[in-house]
Amino acid sequence: MKKLEELGIGSPSTYAPTISTILKRGYVEKRDKEGVVRNFAVYRLKADKVAKEMSSENTGAEKSKLFPSDLGLVVTDFLKQYFDDIMDYGFTARIEGEFDEVAEGKMKWNKMIDDFYSPFKKDVEKTIETAERIKGERVLGVDAESGKPVVARMGRFGPMIQIGEANDEEKPRFAKIPTGQSIETITYEEAMNLFSIQGVLGQLDEKDITVSVGRFGPYVKWGEEFISIPRGTDLQTVDLAKAITFIEAKKIADAPVGHFQEKPIIKGKGRFGPYIKWDGMFINVPRKYNFDHLTQADMNELVEAKIKKEANRYIQRWPDDKITLENGRWGPFLRYGKKMIKVPKKADDTRYTPEEAAAFTLDQVKQFIELEIPGAFTKKVRKAPAKKKAATASKKPAAKKAPAKKAAKKK
Repeated sequence: MKKLEELGIGSPSTYAPTISTILKRGYVEKRDKEGVVRNFAVYRLKADKVAKEMSSENTGAEKSKLFPSDLGLVVTDFLKQYFDDIMDYGFTARIEGEFDEVAEGKMKWNKMIDDFYSPFKKDVEKTIETAERIKGERVLGVDAESGKPVVARMGRFGPMIQIGEANDEEKPRFAKIPTGQSIETITYEEAMNLFSIQGVLGQLDEKDITVSVGRFGPYVKWGEEFISIPRGTDLQTVDLAKAITFIEAKKIADAPVGHFQEKPIIKGKGRFGPYIKWDGMFINVPRKYNFDHLTQADMNELVEAKIKKEANRYIQRWPDDKITLENGRWGPFLRYGKKMIKVPKKADDTRYTPEEAAAFTLDQVKQFIELEIPGAFTKKVRKAPAKKKAATASKKPAAKKAPAKKAAKKK
């Protein structure tokens, strides 16, 4: 803020919202930074004699400071490349001076805005047409086992490590870069260590158990189920046994606390507070209920109220397949997971009525979804990658083929 003040950018009233915005968008992160131990020699002159003693200090340590995130660095590089005039500190100060002149009546606001917006709009249009997506890539080295490049880069869900390239025959391998590490500073050894931490640990009930880091932190994936790992847990300490304890704890938490219409009711706490879940529906539990001691009568009341409220919303539901057939403004539509999908029109080019849609079978509905999302229901067969990993692990001696391919590329 002191620097902004020196440059004549903004005012004290704008600093707080500016910082709040860049934090919210993930351009900076507030965290502690560990210092580096620095050794140094101290020489003392006493009674015509020089004595030497070694000492050390912790330097570079910071507490609760704002640091640029990988996303912030990539966005800044992009803006500097394509909008260098706007990224100039002098530009912001000049614009603020012009606003002052407008306020004092020395300059017409429409001319001032036009002088800025016209060239800016041209820059935006040119950037949309010609700019390439910036990935913030940093090559770390080559994977000794496969001979493929190891790259730290920005992905759709944040910074990650990638082994291999998208156009390779075998799909690239990915590992999420955890908080505290960045594309700029991560080493080859640290990057490769992430793959040993984030991967298939084993199986439970014939379902693969993997550990990874997602948008909301580290998690265990068991089959198609995701189980959050408590914050502060060191991923290096999460082995198969520990992962299974997280799964078992989740099973206990998800155990039915009651039933309604012979369907189980489970309860939990989410981002928006306590809830119960019944037949695929999440039902918020208001404060007037004692969430820790919900009775069957309480749960019946909550579910019945939810059914009444949603009575006109759902036509049919298949919770196990994450599919719902719902009433919409323009007629019935499908919701598959979080995606909304149109119901195709009939042969005579008219829309299905809710009554007709109520007769759809699950197979018919899946066909509609496949039209919009080809292969939507064949994805579950993709247990091949896990088996493939196991296979490639067992075929380590044959990994020498990769360097041969690389040599051919160089030619």
